[in-house]
Amino acid sequence: STLCFQVLLKSDAPTGDVLLDETLRHIKAMESAETVQTWIELLTGETWNPFKLQYQLRNVRERIAKALVEKGVLTTEKQNFLLFDMTTHPVSNATEKQRLVKKLQESMLERWVNDPHRMDRRTLALLVLAHSSDVLENVFASLADDKYNVAMNRTKDLLDMDPEVEAVKARGTEMIWAVLAAFNK
Repeated sequence: STLCFQVLLKSDAPTGDVLLDETLRHIKAMESAETVQTWIELLTGETWNPFKLQYQLRNVRERIAKALVEKGVLTTEKQNFLLFDMTTHPVSNATEKQRLVKKLQESMLERWVNDPHRMDRRTLALLVLAHSSDVLENVFASLADDKYNVAMNRTKDLLDMDPEVEAVKARGTEMIWAVLAAFNK
């Protein structure tokens, strides 16, 4: 792997999303260009580099969960685990979850374009994130065996592509390929 995916800030215009705007401020404040891998570690709180602690987002998972609760996608529950209570966030909007599952299923079956650069960017990003979160098999689990195999094989072929080669060919999806490369390490 010779190409290093670095994040370069094109615009610091506010997006209207609190976490995204905070992320933009951190990227702008960073004195040197960092790799996508480094930013993923910083922004998810998975690194404790003492020289870069000021660039970490605080309580990211909790803040994302809270935003999804406010949008009605998740709900908040207290679960009792033997000696302690834990807050969980189960899906409250099964319709929205099913819509996303159906979108991914259709993109790999009925609307298959056989070219990741012709795929809808959001669908490609969702596919990469589902893969990186180890939930992709669940997305296709409700399909008949033959369709499941087709969807999984197409997905595997797509995700096995070299992200560095695909990023060079990309038109607006470079960051998606960079994220895939970071998660594949």
